[in-house]
Amino acid sequence: MDYITLNNGVKMPIMGLGTYLLSPDEAENAVFIALNNGYELIDTANAYVNEKAVGRAIKKSGLPRDNIFLETKLWPCFYKDDKAINKTLKRLDVDYIDLMILHQPAGDILSGYRLLEKAYKEGKLKAIGISNFNIDEIKTILNNCEIKPALIQVEAHPYYPQDELNDFLKKENIVLQSWFPLGGRGNHSILEEPIIKQLAIKYHKSPAQIVLRWHTQKNYVVIPGSKTKSHIIDNINIFDFTLTNEEMILIKSLAKDKPFYVRDEQALKYYETWHPDVEGQK
Repeated sequence: MDYITLNNGVKMPIMGLGTYLLSPDEAENAVFIALNNGYELIDTANAYVNEKAVGRAIKKSGLPRDNIFLETKLWPCFYKDDKAINKTLKRLDVDYIDLMILHQPAGDILSGYRLLEKAYKEGKLKAIGISNFNIDEIKTILNNCEIKPALIQVEAHPYYPQDELNDFLKKENIVLQSWFPLGGRGNHSILEEPIIKQLAIKYHKSPAQIVLRWHTQKNYVVIPGSKTKSHIIDNINIFDFTLTNEEMILIKSLAKDKPFYVRDEQALKYYETWHPDVEGQK
C-alpha cells in the first residue's frame, strides 16, 4: 500500500473501497472482504444509508481500529444539526472518524463546515474535507474557515482528469480523491480504450488496474466500489508495477474534459431538502 500525507500530518492510504450504491448486506460483506485482503481505507456516507453495516464489518474484521482509515460524508440536511456527527459516530460504532467531509455544496455549507471544525477540535474527526465543490466554492470555504480542508472528493478519471482543479489544490496543499475512478458503475468505455487495453496486456493486469494505477501515480486517492470479491481483490493489486511517464501522457490523451455527472441548481436544491433514512437503516 502507498500512502499520502494530508496537510495536517495525517497519513492516508492512497487506495480504498467505496461503498456507494451498496445495500447494507452488500456493504458489510464487501468491507469485510476488503479489510481481510489488504485494504486500510473505507469510504461511506450518510446518504449511502449503509454506515451501520460498515461499522459491523470493521468490528467483524478483528483489525485494530488504528489500522483502518474510515471516511464518511455529512449530507446537506444535517449541516445545521449539531448532533449529526455524534449520531454518525454512533451508527458507525466508533470513537472517531479519520476523515469526514461535506458531501455536497448545497444548503448552508459554512454551518456544515463549522460542525466539522468543532468535531475536529474535539478529536472526533482526525481530518476534514469537502466533496463536489468547484474552485469558487472551495474558495468560499478557504475564505471562511479556521481549519483548511485536507481533501476534496470529486469525479475524476482519464476522460475527466481534473488537471485544472488539481493544479489549484496543489497550491493550497489539498489532496484530490477520485470518485467514478473507472468511469462510473456499469460504464466500461474507459476500460475499452485501446491504450488502456494495450497497457493491460503489457503489464499482465486488467484494464481497471491500469486506470487505478494511473490515479495513484497522479497522487489521487482512489476509492473504487465493488461488491464482487474478485474485483475487490484485483483492485488493490496495483502497487507491483509503475506506468512510465510516456504511458501517463498516453492516458492523458484520452481526456475529454467532460464529466459523466453534471450538476445543476435544481439538483443542489434537491440535495438540500432530501433526508436519507439514516436511522432506519439495517
